[in-house]
Amino acid sequence: MKKVTLILALIGMITLQSCVKEEVIVDDNFDNDTISEVFEYENVDFNNGNNYSVSLNYPYQIFNSDMVLVYHLYDIVNGQDVWRLMPQTYYDGNLEIDYNFQFTTLSASVIMDSNFSLDTVPSVWTQDQIFRVVVIPAAFANKAASPVDLSNYNEVLNYYNIDDKNRTKIRLKE
Repeated sequence: MKKVTLILALIGMITLQSCVKEEVIVDDNFDNDTISEVFEYENVDFNNGNNYSVSLNYPYQIFNSDMVLVYHLYDIVNGQDVWRLMPQTYYDGNLEIDYNFQFTTLSASVIMDSNFSLDTVPSVWTQDQIFRVVVIPAAFANKAASPVDLSNYNEVLNYYNIDDKNRTKIRLKE
């Protein structure tokens, strides 16, 4: 009887050792249902009537902890959009044009300024502008010392795994 018990114990130990235990590591710094968003605002006009400041309202409220980046469509080169991170200063001859922004959980405000009277700034700078607002949740924005160059729109998309083909387009005027 001792030999049978010993053999069963030995078989049981061999069987248990052959089991594979999968260890799942949960990173509490990220939550899997949090996504980054891109909102594109078309037909943005700056004029005396809006005090050269435009409010880009989000489709929904974001969190206080989210990071907001605003990019201005500066040019199109060989069919590729050239996005510039704001704040941004442009020079047109002696004219200095500044675009800056501030944001809340409901909107981003883009403010235009110049070293000349804003009423004299050419319409190429004030009419039909396009901006993209990139909202990066705090869980992603707080990645340890992120090596991404925030001024490079495409690098930001790649680093934070953002598909801007699914961006929300918002036209400010028809």
